[in-house]
Amino acid sequence: MKPPEPSLAKRLLAIAIAAAVLAFVYNRNADAQTVAAPAADPLPAPVKAPHYGDALFHFFQENWFGSLTGLMVSQQFTRIAPHDDEAEVLRGGLLLSWGLHVEAGEVFARLIETTTAASVRDRAWFFLAKIRYQRGWLAESEDALAKVAGVLPAALQEDRLLLQAQLAMARGDFAAAAVVLDALHKDPKASTVGQGYARFNLGVALVRSGEVARGTAMLEQIGSASMATEEERALRDRANVALGFAALQASDPLAARGALQRVRMDGAFSNKALLGFGWASAELKEPRRALVPWDELAQRDPGDAAVLEARIAVPYALAEIGAEGQALARYEEASSFYGSERKRLAETIKAVRDGWLVEGLFELNPLQKGQGMGWFASVGQLPQMPHARHLAPLLSGHEFQEAFKNLRDLRFVDGNLRDWLSSLSVFNDMLDQRRAAFTERLPKVRARPEGSGLAALAARCDAIAAELARVEANTDTEALAPAAERKALATMALAHETIAKAQAVPESAPAEDLAQAAERLRRISGALTWRLAQAHTARLWDAKKAQRATDAALAEATGRDAALERAQQEEPKRFDAFAARIAMLSQRLAALQPRVVALGSEQQAALQDIAVAELQRQQERLDSYETQAQLAIAQLLDRAQIAQRTRPARGADAGGTGQPR
Repeated sequence: MKPPEPSLAKRLLAIAIAAAVLAFVYNRNADAQTVAAPAADPLPAPVKAPHYGDALFHFFQENWFGSLTGLMVSQQFTRIAPHDDEAEVLRGGLLLSWGLHVEAGEVFARLIETTTAASVRDRAWFFLAKIRYQRGWLAESEDALAKVAGVLPAALQEDRLLLQAQLAMARGDFAAAAVVLDALHKDPKASTVGQGYARFNLGVALVRSGEVARGTAMLEQIGSASMATEEERALRDRANVALGFAALQASDPLAARGALQRVRMDGAFSNKALLGFGWASAELKEPRRALVPWDELAQRDPGDAAVLEARIAVPYALAEIGAEGQALARYEEASSFYGSERKRLAETIKAVRDGWLVEGLFELNPLQKGQGMGWFASVGQLPQMPHARHLAPLLSGHEFQEAFKNLRDLRFVDGNLRDWLSSLSVFNDMLDQRRAAFTERLPKVRARPEGSGLAALAARCDAIAAELARVEANTDTEALAPAAERKALATMALAHETIAKAQAVPESAPAEDLAQAAERLRRISGALTWRLAQAHTARLWDAKKAQRATDAALAEATGRDAALERAQQEEPKRFDAFAARIAMLSQRLAALQPRVVALGSEQQAALQDIAVAELQRQQERLDSYETQAQLAIAQLLDRAQIAQRTRPARGADAGGTGQPR
């Protein structure tokens, strides 16, 4: 079966979420899409809501916690439209990234009920099935995978078939797994790595389903193939190890040795291959050939069980070739080594119980800045503690990694709660300062002697509006005349009056001159009247425009004045509401923090128990090997004593002295 790969899983998580999110933009009306053909990977889509874009930015920066919290806040304030469905896909994926399967399942179930995009529903179910499988929830994973109705994009379809086969093998249905894997193996569109895993799993499934010859041939094909990448070469080594030990169990040591000798000396499976090669040679009655790989293996890191076994396999081979003296020395050396290792393990167990392991792991494996929690973070370095090499097999185990991730997440939550408690006290100070400033300034503004003056301005605007209405109704061209024209009108009125008085007194001026002056004045007055009439329409429009602007400004000022008046009444209530919310959140955080601390302590104890249990299993293994070594020593000594007792007898019969040489 395909081993867990956190880096690949992380990549697939990002691809799955991003693909599902982007698919919503281009496939909102995807009912008519054909599910028989793989869906094409969607093109990048424009983000129309800035707050949703901010959540995506943090997601692609691997700031999972910041992305989720920002997204949920934006959802609360309904400011991510039109990306509501995409945001739910993203939120569900982020919840899954921390193993929150129940919450994520609720999100996906809700999404599946509301969305019409079949391709997105299928990706959501596959995504859920993948993470459930990696968490060990096989039944739930199979249930989710069964709900994938269509064919996924090529990048995910291959993984879907592998997952389907792995689930079938997990429940013991190797025949069903073989059918799925055979289809993937024959798919020309499958990737090289995907086909390799398919062939390997197919070979295993065939062997376990009873088709030993066909399964062995499939594994043999992988084990003898030329591989280009490190991942493919590791798969080849694994296939050869599987072939070798299967042949050993079938009592075919020659075939076992042929398969195991193809395993690389520096690969991940080299220790097991060296051990198996030695036992195959031993079964072929070739202890000298067994001695070579076992001696090489015995010099390697004793943290591996194969190395520990090699330390007693070497003297066994020496005894088989007749070098009993060397065999005895190597058995005694192995027995002493096992005893020393057992003491070192006891020291390591004590260090683990004292908390050195957990604290050292946190110190050496911190989360990246801003990343927050994350289901894919893993342990990369061992802390400085007594005989830390015993912990390497432990830290590579899924159970310990999961327990450590849970503890790390609890500590992250605890730190986040502490930060928020500190922030809430700052918010309280800010609220107090704002309340004080409001209480001090607003009453002074409202209590100014001159007041706002809005009532007088409103009355004045009403009078102006009435006057404009009169001017428009009466076509009063003179009312809108500028100052120069009004001055000219006044001058002409005075001239008319002067001429009229002169005409009333004939002897004051010649009649002909008065007539000429009156005619000129009439013409000038007509021209001015004509000019006033021509400009009246434009002047009336400008006046109305100015009136509308004034009314709008007055309305805005009135609204602001009303807002100030309302604020004087309502703002204190808002301050009280904020203060109550801060107090409520403070109490809630203060109640949550001890629970998180307690859970963290329980999880740390559970983590240390896992470590201690594994170390104790190593102790038991050492006890078994030491017992075997001591038993072999006793047998060799008994054999030597028997030989010693029989040699004098043979010497006496031959006429010798009877003394050992």
